[in-house]
Amino acid sequence: MMSTRDFECKQIAFVFTSKGEKISFKNDNIVISDQDGNTKHQSTCYRIFLLFICGDYSITSGLLDRASKFGFNIVLMSPSLRITKIIPSKAEGNTLLRRKQYALEKTDIAAHVIANKIHNQNYLLKQRRSKSDEEKEVIKKLKSYEKEVLKPDLTVQEIMGIEGISAKLYFKTLFKEHNWEARRPRVKNDITNCLLDVGYTILFNVINALLEMYGFDVYVGILHREFFHRKSLVCDIEEPFRPIIDAALLKALNLGQVNEKDFWKNQNQYVLTWKYSAKYVEIFIKAIMEYKNEIFIYIQSYYRAFMREKASEEFPIFELEGDES
Repeated sequence: MMSTRDFECKQIAFVFTSKGEKISFKNDNIVISDQDGNTKHQSTCYRIFLLFICGDYSITSGLLDRASKFGFNIVLMSPSLRITKIIPSKAEGNTLLRRKQYALEKTDIAAHVIANKIHNQNYLLKQRRSKSDEEKEVIKKLKSYEKEVLKPDLTVQEIMGIEGISAKLYFKTLFKEHNWEARRPRVKNDITNCLLDVGYTILFNVINALLEMYGFDVYVGILHREFFHRKSLVCDIEEPFRPIIDAALLKALNLGQVNEKDFWKNQNQYVLTWKYSAKYVEIFIKAIMEYKNEIFIYIQSYYRAFMREKASEEFPIFELEGDES
């Protein structure tokens, strides 16, 4: 298994073949160059954890061999940043872990994860300056929901109901200055929803790669139930970390880094133009990398707690900077 010290050196690399960028190798070094032949990224393959390739690309045996040898994941994406294929580097044969996954029936771990998410959402709201009475009331409600979701013996539906109510209040308050209507995943009815999907997709693949590394069956969730081709466990474990993306997008919006001209509209859906995709990917990658060690330690601790069948309160907690409780 990878140690925390090993992971501290790991990097995430993005290649935009639609912009003429290319991948090459010199011994055990990966080199990413732009259309003019200038080096955009170069490092030893030992330091790569996740390689995103956006655009058309022919996978070579050399790339697959190195991914297997050095243990990095490859994510193939369309120019619009839609995932087309994930080639994971994963632990095989952790049958004891998977037996524990398949036997799990309690919902207390799921409640613990959602309470952690609500806590981080509330932290972001508390950072807002000059809060209105309405905003203060939302903060009080989220604090109440954080406690309510931890009540014993709640059903999956009850947990998801509390999460849904909290999310609705949270997003409406967080993006109130940016024409927010509602969170509509994949519909992309506005630029904010479109960019949230981009950021969550990148975060999803980081979480997926770490869970695969320990040998989890990522299709078996603790809250999201099994559905064809849905990696339910990744959806679950991603929850406490979503506010990382929310905060990065809010900051970009407030700084004027989001430009409506970077998008085009198709049947009432906003689509990020491939020409400007790297700009927004960089925003989200930077935000994720600021917390990469915390994400790694969380999933490492989650694995250990799960294997030892610890009580839910002994499972890890991820907190954004500070604690406003």
